[in-house]
Amino acid sequence: MTRELEGKVGLVTGGTSGIGRDTAVLFARAGAKVVVSGRREPEGKETVELVSAAGGDGLFVKADVSKASEVDALIQKAVERFGRLDIAFNNAGIEGVWVPIIKQSEEDWDRTSDINLKGVWLCLKYEIRQMLKQGGGGAIVNMASINGLIGAAGAAAYSASKHGVMGLTKAAALETARSRIRINAVCPAVIETPMRERLFDAPLVHKYVLSCHPIGRFGRPTEIAEAVVWMCSDRASFMTGQSLVLDGGFLAGQNSPS
Repeated sequence: MTRELEGKVGLVTGGTSGIGRDTAVLFARAGAKVVVSGRREPEGKETVELVSAAGGDGLFVKADVSKASEVDALIQKAVERFGRLDIAFNNAGIEGVWVPIIKQSEEDWDRTSDINLKGVWLCLKYEIRQMLKQGGGGAIVNMASINGLIGAAGAAAYSASKHGVMGLTKAAALETARSRIRINAVCPAVIETPMRERLFDAPLVHKYVLSCHPIGRFGRPTEIAEAVVWMCSDRASFMTGQSLVLDGGFLAGQNSPS
């Protein structure tokens, strides 16, 4: 990998495992200093160790993205350590409880929305403020999902939160385009992460969900991370307000005969 992020300071929320962890490592390999955030401190520190092993300079900051005070403090700590913020991957999210709407609790709806949607909004708010304070310029990628483009029975709260991320991404991109801050979203299908194991590990469910991916397998975290690095680099300098779908053909087959 070329060091196309040399001299940049990057932030990855939800960086304790999976896609977030791989993105933090690739940010480091591309030359960026990396702030890793999450709620699980031991795993976060493991990610920072991987960042160091990749030749990067890392910092872990424990934070809950659904709380404004903690997101504000996260950005402040990043700037205190590295002096600025240039790129960010707002990756923190949960799947919530996948049940029909009539069985879904208000508490689960609120928790899923607070982390997946409000959390992205809060991160954008404080990241953009910092980038504007620096004179503008920067790139932000939000974690959406193919569930931000289609519905999924039993996943109303999750789907609604990811649809919200899509709209939020477009609005934020329009607000910041003149300030040279690019804001986009990435939309994966099923990726080999702990979330996949929790949702789709039962044999029959696994078989069906895998069949929805024409490429014949689930995605790998590093494949999403590679896309995020590109979206944050100058190679994607004309891209803002868009979503990048990485789904192994999932959406292409949605209208195919069963």
